[in-house]
Amino acid sequence: MLKKLKSLISHKSKVKLLLFRLKLRSNSYFNFKIPSTKKRIFIFLAADYGNLGDVAITYAQHKFLSSTFSDYIITEIPISKTLMGLEYVKRIINKDDIVTTVGGGNMGDLYEQIENYRQLVVEYFPNNKIISFPQTIDFSETLKGINALNRAKSIYANHKHLLLLAREQKTFDFYQKHFSNNKSLLVPDIVMSLDRVNPKLKRRDAVICLREDKEKKLTNEQHQELLSIVGDHYKNYTFRDTHIGTDFMGLKTRVSELFDIWDTFKKAELVVTDRLHGMIFCFVTNTPVLVLLNNNHKVQSSFEWIRDATNIHLVLEYSTKNVLDVINQIKSEAFENKKQNLRYRFDEIKEIVLNQL
Repeated sequence: MLKKLKSLISHKSKVKLLLFRLKLRSNSYFNFKIPSTKKRIFIFLAADYGNLGDVAITYAQHKFLSSTFSDYIITEIPISKTLMGLEYVKRIINKDDIVTTVGGGNMGDLYEQIENYRQLVVEYFPNNKIISFPQTIDFSETLKGINALNRAKSIYANHKHLLLLAREQKTFDFYQKHFSNNKSLLVPDIVMSLDRVNPKLKRRDAVICLREDKEKKLTNEQHQELLSIVGDHYKNYTFRDTHIGTDFMGLKTRVSELFDIWDTFKKAELVVTDRLHGMIFCFVTNTPVLVLLNNNHKVQSSFEWIRDATNIHLVLEYSTKNVLDVINQIKSEAFENKKQNLRYRFDEIKEIVLNQL
């Protein structure tokens, strides 16, 4: 009988037990004071690790919330402190406070822990308005993925004040089909709301920003050929990655690293990338870029928002000719300091949150 009872203890029950044990520890970490007279917005799952794409999302989300909800105090809860943060915020939250979760590409069963954290946030604050910032959704068609989707549908459907933001059409259609009880909205990746252009910097050389992980689509032979082509057309090239390979970074360090990679892109004649945020960083810095596909839809889908940007060149099928055509086009065009403004695409969020949730 005892064994049977133990087997009935779910993962969430174990997490809740851990939360109870962490309650006292949360007081020591979250020792800042937030005036109770002020309305507050909390950003859960804030990136404090070495993926600069996720760091940029957190940074852009904070800036967007600060400017859009100017009468609110914005507080980040680092993802590494999620459990303690849930306990802390649960004790101090007011009914008019707003809860948000960080955008990205982690809604699904591929990044299971982050999705579990997001669901805990939704469950912990049933009476507060919650915004899930722009996501790319990816539930696999395996038994694990189907079960994970059914669990997510149940949890999200039970929350009456949840806004799901999709950062491309495929995810929006998925929301409409599977999360019809929730309000959803199609908007770009929140990093596209930024403007980091510096027209005074002189551009030279190339930057290579390519994946070396499970989302890579290029073969090793194509990778080497690509480097050779770039080397034939640019005097020098350097390597940069939006993932800097560290598990934890403090606030000052991650913002410093983010500004550093933006400065590198601002000075480049060309960036070659298959990373979503490699492409987006080029967009916000107005940098010419040759974009290659990764092994899922998020690069191509997000490109639809910026397809009118004349210096963003997407190669749908890798070939020597296609790469050379783009490089020759970039080198033949006079550089113009013009950038699309996508900030207006996010204007509807405030009205929905304040008047429709």
